[in-house]
Amino acid sequence: MISYPQLRHLHGAYVTAKIAEFLHEDLPRGDATTSGTVHAQGATGQGEIIAAEEMVFVGTEILTRCFGDDCSVRLNFEDGKTLRDGEVIASVSGPYVDLLTRERVVLNLLQHVAGIATLTAEFVKIARPQQVKILDTRKTTPGLRLFEKYAVAAAGGYNHRLDLSSGILIKDNHIRSAGGVTRAVQNCRTARNDLPIELEVDTFDQLQEGLAVGVDGFLLDNMSPGQVVRAVELIRSSAGGESIFVEASGGITLATLADYVVTGVDAISVGALTHSAGSRDIRMEFI
Repeated sequence: MISYPQLRHLHGAYVTAKIAEFLHEDLPRGDATTSGTVHAQGATGQGEIIAAEEMVFVGTEILTRCFGDDCSVRLNFEDGKTLRDGEVIASVSGPYVDLLTRERVVLNLLQHVAGIATLTAEFVKIARPQQVKILDTRKTTPGLRLFEKYAVAAAGGYNHRLDLSSGILIKDNHIRSAGGVTRAVQNCRTARNDLPIELEVDTFDQLQEGLAVGVDGFLLDNMSPGQVVRAVELIRSSAGGESIFVEASGGITLATLADYVVTGVDAISVGALTHSAGSRDIRMEFI
């Protein structure tokens, strides 16, 4: 059966390089305000990064690499912890120049991933009792994908393909381009027989053709809960059907999720986890 992992760790070099990229965007010619106001050479201070509303925290591997070698960071929570309004996420000390110039970049990133983690946790809470996995998608912000998938995993979700190289998911346009379901699957099997093949279907004719040609998984796209139940029954009753991975996707929300988690699917993929999660409110205050 197809399985999807959880991205629980980010490579330090990747985070450091990304932070440098973000800082370059924000400091193309330096920080005019900080250089104009902080004249004491090497002046140091302390700050607290504070949750300004309830949220699921994620960012232990971000915060420790955001402020530079001259600063120290003391974390108070681990990834996946639900925080209350006013709780201090971390304490930071170092040169005022470093704290001030990096503050906005750090907070922007932390707020963004906390929003994703908080929304993911709501989906996971509903799906977990039925042993259904919540998956993200590739509907991510360009340049931020690994941060966003890291946030999903920290909240108990799972990561669908990290990129186009790591898995095969045959969608409508692939089917049209190849000349049909059977040809698309056979072509993939010939070209990349080392990867499992998942087929997206939105009709029962496509599902039947996929069962006939043989695939490792199905993505049931934009089907009602009743249609998903029927599709799962067809898949499970087919030869080897118990080992076929089945996920539902397409506009599934928190309001409708409960109807889908009891359909017999293995997972539900939700693009909104990464493309529609609102940022959470996090601030930094000097003490």
